[in-house]
Amino acid sequence: MPGSLPDGFPVTAPQLPRPVFTQQHWSDLTFVHWPVDPHAIEHLFPGGTRPDVFGDGLTYVGLVPFVMSELALGVRRPIPYFGHFLETNVRLYSTDDEGRHGVLFRSLETARLAVVPVTRTVLGTPYTWASMRLFRDGQRITYDNVRRLPQRGLRSRVAIEVGARVDPTPLEVWLTARWGAHTRKVGRTWWVPNQHAPFPFHEANVLELNDQLVAASGVTPMGERLRALYSPGVQTSFGRPTRL
Repeated sequence: MPGSLPDGFPVTAPQLPRPVFTQQHWSDLTFVHWPVDPHAIEHLFPGGTRPDVFGDGLTYVGLVPFVMSELALGVRRPIPYFGHFLETNVRLYSTDDEGRHGVLFRSLETARLAVVPVTRTVLGTPYTWASMRLFRDGQRITYDNVRRLPQRGLRSRVAIEVGARVDPTPLEVWLTARWGAHTRKVGRTWWVPNQHAPFPFHEANVLELNDQLVAASGVTPMGERLRALYSPGVQTSFGRPTRL
């Protein structure tokens, strides 16, 4: 059925292979999604992967601004410089021949310049450097992003009002219960596993949405935006990358 999760879809994270590569805390996340024709974006996926498709025959693109904190390598203490900073990612949904359901990042904005070369080199993830701010006024949260490098000047501004706690639909579970990322590095495809508790969700009434990042990622939505969701956050861990 279009409104049901695929048989065997892992709604909770599998045991993370050891050793732990990094730990971090995600907070103040907002999830904004649009449907996408999977055939229109097949060329964006690295070898051995393809667009993951829900029961409605569509795949999706997500715009996800949030706060990163408590970044630590392995199980050591958080690194002071990386203690607290903003990110915004544009992500697609991927699967591979082993049946893993992951994400494929098209861009990851970060306010920490030092993150960009390290993660691009080590993980192959397309981090970019941006000026980023978060404003909070009661239940209203505004994320403001201006790209510095590359493609200087790209903007994304999202303002929401956090509402009541909600239960996710099967599609929303499918979009957010993702236990790894597919990346491309030196011509190879890699799987980076991660683990966290299920997100607690609240309604997110979108008050303002002015975004250039999704279009710049080479993805064109084909329908109306889904309802937005807000999560106060989760603690997450990543395992070491493995090659497909």
